[in-house]
Amino acid sequence: MHKTLLPAGWPRPKGYANGIAAEGRFVFTAGVIGWDEKETIRSDDFAAQVEQTLLNILAILGEAGAKPQHLVRMTWYVTDKQTYLNSLEGVGAAWRKIMGRVFPCMAVVEVSALVEDKALVEIEATAVVPNEDGA
Repeated sequence: MHKTLLPAGWPRPKGYANGIAAEGRFVFTAGVIGWDEKETIRSDDFAAQVEQTLLNILAILGEAGAKPQHLVRMTWYVTDKQTYLNSLEGVGAAWRKIMGRVFPCMAVVEVSALVEDKALVEIEATAVVPNEDGA
């Protein structure tokens, strides 16, 4: 069970939650990038890499029975803040296509580089799958 946390008087954030309270089984991913199952990055486009990264995250979470609605937190590491900001339309389209109307807590951090040279974004995710008794 998840509850979005929004203090009284605060504006509702767009595309993420300020906080989430959740109970259940935790599922974590490592930093995930936008390569395919053969570890090949097929696009230099930021939104395309985000799309593949999200698909990869769902594949990992799926191994534990987690779905998009179980996501509670994501940390995005981007190599260029301006590229991220300029790609928000494509990122939003990829998000809606893959995640739907799921809005976990998120942080976006600009970093000087990622370990994989062609990677433009790396995302860590945390999901909480409700216990079978509904708690």
